[in-house]
Amino acid sequence: MSTTPELIHSYISAGLECTHLEVEGDGQHFTAVIVSPSFAGKRPIQRHQLVYAALGDRMREEIHALSMKTLTPEEYGG
Repeated sequence: MSTTPELIHSYISAGLECTHLEVEGDGQHFTAVIVSPSFAGKRPIQRHQLVYAALGDRMREEIHALSMKTLTPEEYGG
């Protein structure tokens, strides 16, 4: 079974509190806009690590490329 944007969306939302989450992709390469209060006070690499933790082993096994834009609700709202 191939990975879909909907599956990645469900994986991330199950493991990370998100106020906004968009995932697009073609089955191999995905892009995500992730807005979470958990990102407050964290550097970009720390934010990505939170997303990777939510994805767990799927990041290695199912998802070949994921480009992320990680924002706090304040950054997203602008």
